[in-house]
Amino acid sequence: MRRAARFVRSYPGTSIGVVLCVIVVAGAVFAPWLAPYDPNDQTIVDRFQPPSEDYLLGTDSYGRDVLSRILWGARVSLLVAMASISSALVIGGAIGLVSGYVGGRVDLFIMQVMDVLLSFPSLILGLIVMALLGPELINLVFAIGLTAIAPFARIARAPVLSLTQQTFVEAGRALGFSHARILFVHILPNVMSEVLVMGSLWMATAVRTEASLSFIGLGVKPPTATWGSMMREGFENILDAPWLAFWPGIAILILVLGLNMVGDGLRDATDPRLRGET
Repeated sequence: MRRAARFVRSYPGTSIGVVLCVIVVAGAVFAPWLAPYDPNDQTIVDRFQPPSEDYLLGTDSYGRDVLSRILWGARVSLLVAMASISSALVIGGAIGLVSGYVGGRVDLFIMQVMDVLLSFPSLILGLIVMALLGPELINLVFAIGLTAIAPFARIARAPVLSLTQQTFVEAGRALGFSHARILFVHILPNVMSEVLVMGSLWMATAVRTEASLSFIGLGVKPPTATWGSMMREGFENILDAPWLAFWPGIAILILVLGLNMVGDGLRDATDPRLRGET
């Protein structure tokens, strides 16, 4: 973590990514105080108002303030991304650890199941799950988390296969350590950096997937503000009110760009080959 902190200070790209993420998180956390209006408050006489002093980013077809809805929509995107990727990291990481450590037919069977999940594109698998379960927030978290379990299992399993042959693992077995102690005390710390780096990168994928599902009507139910549903409304009124699609798109761009830049920085900070070390 100290190396990562030094890396953030040393490389402008990662610093910019951190700043972008902090801006979005701050906007979501302080949305009740930053939003000038209630995100669901409809003022029909002010519908399709362009950006002005009263409405900094304009209004939508129901007269709702776009800025307020973007701030509150950030909460949905961050909540879904964090909950889905955290659950996928824990479940997929545990599956990968056990699979790589046990090996043999168990490892073969588990990886075949993971290959089945990997055969579906993340958006298609999320769409299937949401179509079956319905557009609810918990279902959205489950759908996106399910698409990310297999990649986390793969990324956790690969180093475990080589670590199980290392001297310190053999020494632990010779001393009579339990399998759980060897796996979670001695092997897990050597795998966590790769899993956490992938988690930061997959956060961006989760944000895009949530926006895509909301765009096609399989996200959180209206009138809850989400960036994907706002872009859908903007798409339908692109000629009359282009700002409806522009501002949510910019918000998604900022968050995804920030997460990717932070993930790239963490990857470089935790990989000595990318830092030029031997």
